[in-house]
Amino acid sequence: MIAPSILSADFARLADEAAAVAGSDWLHVDVMDAHFVPNLTLGLPVVESLLKATDIPLDCHLMIEDPARWAPPYAEAGAYNVTFHAEATDDPRAVARDIRAAGAKAGLSVKPGTPIEPYLEVLKDFDTLLIMSVEPGFGGQSFMPEVLDKARAVRRLVDSGELTLVIEIDGGINADTVQQAAAAGIDCFVAGSAVYSTSDPAGAVRSLRESAASASPHLSGR
Repeated sequence: MIAPSILSADFARLADEAAAVAGSDWLHVDVMDAHFVPNLTLGLPVVESLLKATDIPLDCHLMIEDPARWAPPYAEAGAYNVTFHAEATDDPRAVARDIRAAGAKAGLSVKPGTPIEPYLEVLKDFDTLLIMSVEPGFGGQSFMPEVLDKARAVRRLVDSGELTLVIEIDGGINADTVQQAAAAGIDCFVAGSAVYSTSDPAGAVRSLRESAASASPHLSGR
């Protein structure tokens, strides 16, 4: 699965930029509040407008404080998947429950330096795990391969039937790193500049999907 990140798109043309990646699995929307991360992007009103402009399921990544308060409205608005950060709450299960009750899939994200082990039991209450392969807050950073150990650990649990969720990765994904991540067990790849800096964003999505599938043992059945 490929989820183009509109963080790398032209914010003045978001409807057109969504149309440019037709055929994508999800459209990744980075919501930053200038508190949990030092940057400020967009919020619920823009997401509501974008929902009217595209049929691609919205994958909302909330890099915000107090997700218990702010996450459910994104689900109520119609986002397909709403992800918040483990580091932003003391009760991730409760937030996940409220997101699901509001009609969306619930996702948990962890920063590069956050160990996954304390959250393995919690993940039973989630639909997606978003592994950050850059520090959250800014686009265009370099991929951090050391986070792939988290993906391998969770992949083993998914393959054994202990967990049922989509493993997603965000940060520095391009033609080279998508294969590294796929080989480690990733299902869904967030890509920003690797898609939107090209002259053919939809073609870039197709190329990334093919590269990931060719390198992924669990996707190819090897």
